[in-house]
Amino acid sequence: MATDYDLIIVNGVVVTDTDIAELDIAVKGEQIAKIVPKGQLKDAKAARTIDAEGGYVMPGGVDAHVHLQEPPLFGKGSTADNYETGSRSAVCGGTTTMVTFAPQKKSEDTLLDTLHATHAKAKDVCYIDYSFHLLVGNPSERALSEFKTLREEGISSLKIYMTYEALQLHDGQILDVLLEARKQQITTMVHAENGQVIDWMTAQLEKKKMFAPKYHGTSHPPMAETEATYRAICLSEFMDTPILIVHVSTPAAAAHIKSAQDRGLPIYAETCPQYLFLTKKDLDQPGFEGAKCVCSPPPRESEADCDDIWEGLANGTFTILSSDHCPFRYDDAEMGKKSSVSEQYPLGHFKYIPNGCPGIETRLSLTLGEDRLDLKKFVEVTSANPAKLYGLWPRKGGLIEGQSDADINIWYPPGKMQEYILTNDMLHHDVDYSPFEGRTLKQWPRYTVLRGQIVWDKENGGLLGKKGYGQFVKRDASSLAGPRKAGEWEIPL
Repeated sequence: MATDYDLIIVNGVVVTDTDIAELDIAVKGEQIAKIVPKGQLKDAKAARTIDAEGGYVMPGGVDAHVHLQEPPLFGKGSTADNYETGSRSAVCGGTTTMVTFAPQKKSEDTLLDTLHATHAKAKDVCYIDYSFHLLVGNPSERALSEFKTLREEGISSLKIYMTYEALQLHDGQILDVLLEARKQQITTMVHAENGQVIDWMTAQLEKKKMFAPKYHGTSHPPMAETEATYRAICLSEFMDTPILIVHVSTPAAAAHIKSAQDRGLPIYAETCPQYLFLTKKDLDQPGFEGAKCVCSPPPRESEADCDDIWEGLANGTFTILSSDHCPFRYDDAEMGKKSSVSEQYPLGHFKYIPNGCPGIETRLSLTLGEDRLDLKKFVEVTSANPAKLYGLWPRKGGLIEGQSDADINIWYPPGKMQEYILTNDMLHHDVDYSPFEGRTLKQWPRYTVLRGQIVWDKENGGLLGKKGYGQFVKRDASSLAGPRKAGEWEIPL
C-alpha cells in the first residue's frame, strides 16, 4: 500500500520555543514534512502512526556541554563514558543531538589533529547526532590560524578555561582567542573561575589538614566564580565579541551576566541541573560519599541559591540548560573518584577527586518534571537556544516544515506515567552512580524520534536506536546576536 508519510504523530500538544497548540505532525524521510491542526491528517496514510494521547510533543533535546572519552587532564581521572555509551544514555533520556569536547593539551600546537582524533572516537558508534567544541589549551599562532579551517570543517564554537593548571589561559591569551574568534564568527565558551584564588584556598585547607570531599566546595568559593565571570564579561565587551559563560552556579555571577545583557552585550550563559537540584549538603556526606557530587563549580550553599538559578532560567539570564555530563565511576581506584583515596588520604583528598558528574540522561526529565519552567521556556533552554547559539538551527531544536530534522520527544500525558524513584540501574550510561539517585521522576520521554526513526519506546522495548545511526552535523555561525559593531575589531583610540 502506498503511503503519504513515514510517520504521523496525532493528538499531541505540540510545544516549541514560541508556541503551544494541538497539532498533528507528519514525517517524510528524515524531516518534518507537515504540521497541521489536530485532525487534519485523518485521511493521510503512513507507515506508522503514534497517538500522543494528549502528551507534549517537543523537539528532541540538544545538549551542548558533554564530556566523553577524554584523556586524563586533571590527575588520574578519566571519563567513564565513551561515544557509544554516552550517546546511548543520551537518547534514552530524550537528547537527540549533543556537542562534546575535543580537548587540545597545552603541549600540543595544533587544533586540527585534536579534531581529527575526536572524529575517529565518535565515528560509527553514536546513537545520536553530534558535533564538537574545540577546547583550546594552547592558543599558539598555529592554533589561532586554524580557526578559519575549523569553520570550514563545520565547527563554530570553542572553549577556554580561566582555571586548572593544565588548561588555564591568562588574560592576554584569552584576548588572542576572542580576537580571532570574532573574525571567524566563532562562539567562545568560558569556564569562569579564578584559578589563583582556588589554588590559594586549597593551600589554606591543606595547612589545616582538611582533605574530605566536602572541602572541594570550600576551595571553590563563590567569589572565585563571580570575579572571573565579571572579568570574562569585561574582556568580551572590550573585544565586542559574544561569549557563553558555562555552568554558572552562583546568584552573584548570574547578576553580573544579567547586568551585561541589560546593557545589550552579547553575553550568554549556561547552567546545569546540578545547580538546580544539589547543594553543599550533597558534598557533606558520610565517608567518601560526597565525592559523587564533586564538580566545578561545586553545588552551592542552599536551596535558596538553587531557587535563584531557577529564576535565572525563567527570566532569560540563562540562555541554555546543559548537563555538563562529565562521568567518572565512583568505585574505581584507578581512573574514577576513588583514585584520590590512598593510605595518606583514607577519605580521599578533595584536590585529586576527578571533577564531574553524569547527567546526560536525566537532564530533561528532572527539569520538566519539576514543573517550574514555562513549557516554551523549557524547549527554549533545552533545545532551541542551544541549536541557535551553536549554529544548528533550524535543522535542530525546532519543528519547522521542510527545515527541521524529525527529532521529536513525545512525553506522557498528565497522570499517565506512574511516578518512581530514580535509581542508577534504570540508566544507560557506563557509570556506577547518579548524583540524582533517590529523586522522584514525574516525567520521562514515552517516545523519542531521531531523523524520522523511533529510537526510544519506553513501554515497548526501550532503546530501539542503533549504534552508528548518529551522524556528525556540520554547524554554521550562531544565529543569536553577535558583535554590536560590524567589521573587524579596531584598537580603541
